[in-house]
Amino acid sequence: MEEKKNFSGTSLLVPSVQELAKDNISSVPPRYFQSQLEDLVTNEIDGILEIPVVDMNKLLSSEFGSSELAKLHLACKDWGFFQLVNHDVSSSLMEKVKLEIQDFFNLPMLEKKKFWQTEKHMEGFGQAFVVSEEQKLDWADIFYMTTLPKHSRMPHLFPQLPLPIRDTFELYSIEMKKLSMTIVEYVGKALKMDEKEMNIEFEDGIQSMRINYYPPCPQPEKVIGLTPHSDASGLTILLQLNDVQGLQVRKDGMWVPVKPLPNAFIVNIGDILEIVTNGIYRSIEHRAIVNSAKERLSIATFCTTRHNGEVGPATSFITKETPARFKRIGLDEYLRNVFLRKLDGKSYLDAMRT
Repeated sequence: MEEKKNFSGTSLLVPSVQELAKDNISSVPPRYFQSQLEDLVTNEIDGILEIPVVDMNKLLSSEFGSSELAKLHLACKDWGFFQLVNHDVSSSLMEKVKLEIQDFFNLPMLEKKKFWQTEKHMEGFGQAFVVSEEQKLDWADIFYMTTLPKHSRMPHLFPQLPLPIRDTFELYSIEMKKLSMTIVEYVGKALKMDEKEMNIEFEDGIQSMRINYYPPCPQPEKVIGLTPHSDASGLTILLQLNDVQGLQVRKDGMWVPVKPLPNAFIVNIGDILEIVTNGIYRSIEHRAIVNSAKERLSIATFCTTRHNGEVGPATSFITKETPARFKRIGLDEYLRNVFLRKLDGKSYLDAMRT
């Protein structure tokens, strides 16, 4: 039997924001007050800037495949984000995920405590990337867990989840694995890589999921739901669970709001893919803002490269003209370093540069 590894690191334990919000507070506690938000004013230009849309049916078709592949390439190169429509994940499974996650976060606190973070493991309910008692906190609770490979699941989490959500997560995990490998395959084609090179990078990768719960906030302009950052993963697949918007992407110095399409996934390039592509595709900073009246929920599935492999530029992108821009290190070391830091833009990727 393979040794169980903790891929998620640790995070300091903090109070539940969901419970805090239930007290009908009129002002934000000091530790959630983010004074620097004045420098992060959202510049909304409705209808002008929107993340690209990629149609998977067209991508897989002989008639429209080449033009849709060009759209995928430009989306990854220019935006690092796109909405994926007409994929193969059933709408009934997506609806089950939405409903059951809502119920999961509405469990009594006594039940949720069984799945809470500990001082040794960041997985479970809580908050991530908290590295000091002075650090400002996001206005959110999360539930985070490693889902694949199966032997890396925390025994007190996934196997102990209540039904039916445990079975739903199992199905969703399988579907996200299939979907991520299809996306990776076509990313490789868009980059004109060797047919199997990108697939080999990701086929035995780590999959983890992070459910984000953003409660209503009495002073939404004073807090941040999710600190601006780029994802350390290779690929992230996000499903919005209700109709409250909040995700914003940094583009040309502006924060562009993402308006999720019905039954669409929001896909973004992570730091690992920027490294693998030697900077051809870029991971992009994004953040989440919160609402004064309504909660917002989403589930992000993170996919990395091989769990026993290395993170570094693919050999096909290293030439005399384009030398390696990033270091090469083992994935275990890469992930350990990720979880030792708080979220801070693209600072970790910058530390990986040669």
